[in-house]
Amino acid sequence: MKTGSEASYGRRGGADRTAVGQTVSLASVSKSPFRTVDKLGSMLRVNAADIESGRFRILLYRFLARNIPVINACIWTWVRLSAAPGKFVVDAHRPGTSEEKARERLNRLNDRLYIDALGNRTGAVTLLPDLFVSLYRDGLFGGFLTVLKDGSGIDGFLPIDPARIIRSDDEKPHLQLDIDGRKMDLDRPDFYYLPFNNSVSDPVGKSILQSVPFVSYVEQQLVDDMRRSSHNSGYHRLHVKITPPERMTGESDSAYTDRINRYFDDTIDMIRSCDIDDNPVTWNNVAIEYIGPSRSREVANSWFLTHRAMIEDICAGTNLSPYLLGYSYGATTTWSAFKFDVVMRQVRSVQAEVARFMEWMGNIELALAGLNATCRYRFDNTFAYQAMDQSAIEAGRIDNILKLYNAGLIDEKTARAKAGELL
Repeated sequence: MKTGSEASYGRRGGADRTAVGQTVSLASVSKSPFRTVDKLGSMLRVNAADIESGRFRILLYRFLARNIPVINACIWTWVRLSAAPGKFVVDAHRPGTSEEKARERLNRLNDRLYIDALGNRTGAVTLLPDLFVSLYRDGLFGGFLTVLKDGSGIDGFLPIDPARIIRSDDEKPHLQLDIDGRKMDLDRPDFYYLPFNNSVSDPVGKSILQSVPFVSYVEQQLVDDMRRSSHNSGYHRLHVKITPPERMTGESDSAYTDRINRYFDDTIDMIRSCDIDDNPVTWNNVAIEYIGPSRSREVANSWFLTHRAMIEDICAGTNLSPYLLGYSYGATTTWSAFKFDVVMRQVRSVQAEVARFMEWMGNIELALAGLNATCRYRFDNTFAYQAMDQSAIEAGRIDNILKLYNAGLIDEKTARAKAGELL
């Protein structure tokens, strides 16, 4: 299995473009809402072949990301943090090679590199979000690199659906593309795959949602149970009890009945006409009680705490701090900044793998153009509120270089090289 270490390429064929157009739909087969696991099989449209190949896991992850808001928010946050603006930078060029020409060639590649499923050339701006979605949600990103007919440059990159990639357990394990039962070997130089969090036992990568499905099912079951419980118990109602006044001495039955009825009507009118800030005045013969489930406030609070714990487990399952999605309970600014730095370090580690993929394509483009140069791809992860801190750090680095040069510990050539690295 090749991971793009070889700077080779191939021509685009009809079979490749057909592979790109293959998509997997997880739409519900009915209009009934998601309930329990007994409906999951029909909604995912999982068959025996999907289970045998392991494709059902990717279908399940896509279903969860589409139907559960907190999981969708986790994926969205990871993707948008990772898909920062980036650009190609000429890393080195031999004498006689124009650096400006190489930079211009890379900029054009950046604008026309990506071809989406509809055949539109959207460039790296669209490639990176799609790439990171595939990595985080499916655990794998792959596709074919195509060149122009005359071999003068790269034509584009055609991604394929990760759900169609399977592992062949032959004598020499390798990846295959499954298109309606037809297998195509992917052990070829024009194919590049990027697994996420892969290991020896799982070389095709692992989704960040791998630990989420069970907790997500329990959370959805909890919500459904609370809905049915609230529906059965109904809403609270007020029960107003009015004790009739005592009968006066010598009062006739009809007079007493008329008097207590007027008193009852007057009390009801007073209660109905009371505004929010009015204070009703009655004798102690009026009592108000609630009709509804007992200890409802305690039950609601217990449900809220349990549901919050489930949500935090789902966020933690995606390696994301709950506070980044708005589930922050008493976190201070300093602690939040520290956790954000931790998240960004994880983002940079993933970006480093993606940068190698971009550099692989950039170096092929320069080689096809006959330019004896290499390139690097850099992500811009700076934020406006960090500008002052970043400026102070860079000023300190420059000051250290000057001190080393003035002390004679480094020569002028080394000092210039180190200063150039800061640009």
